[in-house]
Amino acid sequence: MQLKRRELLKSGLALSAASVLPFGNAYAGEASPAFEPRPGSWRTFEVTTQIRLPASATPAQVWIPLPSVTADEWIRPVSDDCSCPDGNAAEVEIGPYKTKMVRVEWSGANDRTAQIVSRVATRDRFVDLTKPGNPQPLSKAEHELYLSPTKFIPTDGIVKATADKITAGATTDVEKARLLYQWIVVNTYRDPKVAGCGEGDIKHMLETGTMGGKCADLNALYVGLARASGIPARDLYGVRTAASKFGYKSLGPSTPVVTKAQHCRAEIYLAQWGWVPVDPADVRKVALEEPPGNLPLSDAKVDAARHTLFGAWETNWIAYNYGHDITLPGSQGAPVAFLMYPQGEIGGQRRNCLDASAFEYTITSREV
Repeated sequence: MQLKRRELLKSGLALSAASVLPFGNAYAGEASPAFEPRPGSWRTFEVTTQIRLPASATPAQVWIPLPSVTADEWIRPVSDDCSCPDGNAAEVEIGPYKTKMVRVEWSGANDRTAQIVSRVATRDRFVDLTKPGNPQPLSKAEHELYLSPTKFIPTDGIVKATADKITAGATTDVEKARLLYQWIVVNTYRDPKVAGCGEGDIKHMLETGTMGGKCADLNALYVGLARASGIPARDLYGVRTAASKFGYKSLGPSTPVVTKAQHCRAEIYLAQWGWVPVDPADVRKVALEEPPGNLPLSDAKVDAARHTLFGAWETNWIAYNYGHDITLPGSQGAPVAFLMYPQGEIGGQRRNCLDASAFEYTITSREV
């Protein structure tokens, strides 16, 4: 089965199946350039998700996220192809965030495999916050959506009180956004014991004072505090696809297998600049994981990441979606907080999406 192919208009991209680039850091063995991502040449990544279930008469189904974020300045989904010899596959788009996925069903099949291949074009992002632009304003519906609470990201109570305390005295959205970003960097930490990317339960974090987590926790906290401050904000759920060309070993996978390389980022909407990329969680990741590890915020590499990741991204990463509180079509189970990992059910029982062996999936990436 081939899913509907997205037309590649206006992109100026030429793809060749033969033009596969080697995986790894192009600057290996050289002095790394300064951490200053800027829009430049487009790169195209091919991400392949393979599902393998044992032969059984027990019905099973899986849901695999598809790249559904399009922004002409930095990300353009190219195509999605699905192969499932004995299964039924369909592309589905659901919810106010227009989250796209492939749903595959099997019933008594001998070959319970599926392969989804997505190609996405990306380039680095940079928003110069010293030079206001002329962005497309948000519609009323978009403005409301990106200020709305979710199950794990409330915007009242302790979240609102915390946001007001942090931004006291600030008079503009950009001032508030910077204060919130710096507060996250200083007052949180990356906790390696947290499973996967975390849950993003920010009320629990603030009420218990447990300020450790991973990207889906720390960046969700930023999004919640921004929304509580009246700044439209959103999480972007995706996967890292290549090593960092700026020499950060912690900010990219070291092999083509990216099964555990999921990463959540964030954006804020500022009236004079439009959507602005931010990633305080990766600052804390650099501090914890960049060799030799446990670096102070004053370390040069951490300080560079802290400066850069308010307004810029290196886009060795693709975004799947912005979705929250997602009801998986055809499932009798509870909604998922976000769709960044493949989800699966066998005999109606939800499998642990963080355990790739629970329903056997592998994700690989290559640059083409």
